[in-house]
Amino acid sequence: MKPNVRQARSTKVATIADVASLAGVSPMTVSRVVNGEPNVRPGTREKVQAAIASLNYVPNQAARRLAGSEPIRIGMLYIDPTAGYLNEFLIGLLNKASLRHVQLIVQRCDAARDGEEKPVAEMIANGIDGLILPPPFCDSQPLLKLVAETDTPAVVVSSGVPPEAVCAVGIDDYQAAYEMTRHLLTLGHHRLGFIIGDPYQSSSSRRLAGFHAAMSDAGLNIAEEEVVAQGMFTYRSGLDAAEFLLSQEQRPTAIFASNDDMAAATVAIAHRMGLDVPSDLTVVGFDDAPLATTIWPELTTVRQPIMEMAGAAVDLLVRHIRARRNGEPLPCEHELQDFELVRRQSDAAPRLRPPLRLGA
Repeated sequence: MKPNVRQARSTKVATIADVASLAGVSPMTVSRVVNGEPNVRPGTREKVQAAIASLNYVPNQAARRLAGSEPIRIGMLYIDPTAGYLNEFLIGLLNKASLRHVQLIVQRCDAARDGEEKPVAEMIANGIDGLILPPPFCDSQPLLKLVAETDTPAVVVSSGVPPEAVCAVGIDDYQAAYEMTRHLLTLGHHRLGFIIGDPYQSSSSRRLAGFHAAMSDAGLNIAEEEVVAQGMFTYRSGLDAAEFLLSQEQRPTAIFASNDDMAAATVAIAHRMGLDVPSDLTVVGFDDAPLATTIWPELTTVRQPIMEMAGAAVDLLVRHIRARRNGEPLPCEHELQDFELVRRQSDAAPRLRPPLRLGA
């Protein structure tokens, strides 16, 4: 008795290739739809879902592997110079990793710029699928070289000048610093102090460049050594930098610190010197970390969406890992997130003082 051809066809198990063929798309697109990824056009998603329904497609273990459901292990290296930034970053990372069913391997490194390659090399040797490198490791040339040599998918976060060959998530540090400086100038400040961040991080130079550009565009020409102090993105370095700036014969009426930790330190030094913030001194920061709203007065600052950037880094890395597994590697992507100038209580117009009387 000959087999019923129609019956044989009806019992055939549909594959991801069958769905792709019926929908007129690639297996990678089917993979994205099956995994609920957002980067699929609505019309395409509908065609794929219709094909899945028509073929009664159910991903088996092999197909699930092709669709990107095989476990993904992501490594992240961190150091803790600014706890507020790190806490926000880890929350965003963990929230997104949970949603994407990603296993995170988090490794502390106490020796940034000196020995960070060893823990990363160990993670790569142990079979991680990709790396997320937040500051300061986002700008580590030895790490970026190791990533390139081992062909490991990676995303750098908050690098002011991310390399073209690596995926990146961040904000426009230059434009953010420019806009904050313009805000201070608009308030009426003309003598501004600036505290630079860690010189080994490219975001520091980008923020300084934005500050200088805004000052120059306003026609101000003040010697750099009189208005700029070096910091390291730490509270301790902010204390030293603020002391230097406020000890000048003509001290600034406003100080823009490259992060909230150093801005908080500046507020502390101002209070110690008997200066009121913001009546005697305006102080603004960068990041909008939790510290910005836990000191008095609350800080005016640039908000960069730290949690959102961490989540975007996970999404970006997972997308590239899955594309590689499917034999369709994607070109590197650089995602710019929106920043926001958040006004609180630490900024005001400079106080106008009456002229001294002769003989007083």
